[in-house]
Amino acid sequence: MTRSAEIMQRARALFPGGVNSPVRAFGGVGGEPFVVERGEGARIWDVDGREYLDYVLSWGPLVLGHAAPVVLDALRDTMERGTSFGIPTELEVRLGECITQRMQHIEMLRFVSSGTEATMSALRLARAATGRSRVLKFDGCYHGHADAFLVRAGSGVATLGLPNSPGVPDAVASLTLTAPYNDLAALAAVATRHGNDLAAIIVEPVIGNAGFIPPDLGFLPALRQVADQTGALLIFDEVMTGFRIAPGGATERFGVTPDLVTLGKVIGGGLPVAAYGGRRDLMEQVAPTGPVYQAGTLSGNPLAMAGGLATLTALTPELHARIERRTASLVMGLREIAARRGVPFTADHAGSMFGFFFRAEPVRSFADAKQADVELFKRFFHAALERGVYLAPSAFEAGFLSAAHGDAEIAATIERLDEALGAAL
Repeated sequence: MTRSAEIMQRARALFPGGVNSPVRAFGGVGGEPFVVERGEGARIWDVDGREYLDYVLSWGPLVLGHAAPVVLDALRDTMERGTSFGIPTELEVRLGECITQRMQHIEMLRFVSSGTEATMSALRLARAATGRSRVLKFDGCYHGHADAFLVRAGSGVATLGLPNSPGVPDAVASLTLTAPYNDLAALAAVATRHGNDLAAIIVEPVIGNAGFIPPDLGFLPALRQVADQTGALLIFDEVMTGFRIAPGGATERFGVTPDLVTLGKVIGGGLPVAAYGGRRDLMEQVAPTGPVYQAGTLSGNPLAMAGGLATLTALTPELHARIERRTASLVMGLREIAARRGVPFTADHAGSMFGFFFRAEPVRSFADAKQADVELFKRFFHAALERGVYLAPSAFEAGFLSAAHGDAEIAATIERLDEALGAAL
């Protein structure tokens, strides 16, 4: 028995499925997950000493790579001063200023500790500000595990094939409306029927939780128009895309400004942190300035603030552009591999975020994604893992690059994935 297998055997006696987040269980690809011991740069090592080029990167936060020296230095310095206070620190202010300077449509924000906290708080604020109850989300978009969002969600829900989650009351689920992503006719139908009761439209500007699915040219502008026409608030869930698809996020890349934004992952540099923010008149309705209550003992935790500040400071526009170029090289290499082997395949990227499907036609929606060859993906995933390349263990997840993925790592990845695809066919 490998050491990973022995540890996972112990874990299954302690945690549901042996894991503390469902997609880690390899339910989407089969087999047993490995147990990681350490990471450095673009690589991780498991407890049995095997080395992998990592394209999951803690599901997105590690834009500088594993154990980035600038982040570790900031954490050491901060940790020596204390790990938590429950009272304001300057680090909160500095990270908040850094975020609002880069995303100037965020006039005010509130730090929390997880993406789920951010999205559920943003929805509560939207309902309070509009006096309405319903929210519109899109098939395959995952906005965390709050009750209102576990309706036709992507990510682990898609991977495991779960329906609307048990434990969510019908009365709550009935307030969540859904429509296919990139479907303007369905959007218009929802607006016509429910516009007067619509508090918010929430969307992943680029879907990353049903695989990588970019918006059609007119889709995000149409969301802005419908929000304006109905009086609903437009919420961009940029927990995944923030500081990944562009230095200033979706608004910079697509030219559409939401009313509220949720952020996470990169803004913590590998530590648990998220935020929600947007227009000042909306955020001033949050306690203690306003009546919308939301609190968190570890919100603004100094270690998380230090990790995020170090990460964003290092992530200059020039570095972002360099990582994007290498992401484009990887995607091009994947396309060439598939074309040479005659495999139906589509792939795309935005910034340092990418994805692919074993399907000839472009994927515009979750329904399209589910038509891809998932069985081939499973074989390809395991063949890649055997060759030291760790991809997301689900056909319905995006991948990520970091500053530590240099030209040599990209070349090695393409060579290994070429062999893996040959073995998977």
